[in-house]
Amino acid sequence: MTSTTRYILIGAGLVLAQWVVLQHLGIWGATPDVVLLFLAWLALRVSRRTAALSGFALGFALDIAYGTWGMHALVKTITGFLLGSVTLSDDRDAVLIQPNQAFLGGFLLTLMHNGLLVILLALQAQTSNTFLVNALWLGSSLYTAVIATLVVWLAPRDTR
Repeated sequence: MTSTTRYILIGAGLVLAQWVVLQHLGIWGATPDVVLLFLAWLALRVSRRTAALSGFALGFALDIAYGTWGMHALVKTITGFLLGSVTLSDDRDAVLIQPNQAFLGGFLLTLMHNGLLVILLALQAQTSNTFLVNALWLGSSLYTAVIATLVVWLAPRDTR
């Protein structure tokens, strides 16, 4: 199986898991975004163009699932583009992320991502309320950062 096929299957599985399971594991309205974590992981390993296209595809799949036509696709495309622009060493597959880096990186990434999503959702609904800020922006950012830390902590390490 090629790496592209593997990435597509993992992305589709995570979108399905996000839609079917993780949206029901909310804490005070905050839910984790594992699709965003996968996009971040993928964007650090591929080119900027591939990361932006992957962000669009993942976001479009979430838009279909949640009925937020265009919101997730736009925000995840921008996120994939920006993360794909990060210059790393020549061996992008050798990037080893520590748990404290995963928490801080995941938190800052989701703050940016969810902040843009909250602004778009508030503009679409022509409303503002504390739920958007407390649960969707701050709470989901913290929840996603904790999930990122757990994933890095539990993932097998290649020490080379």
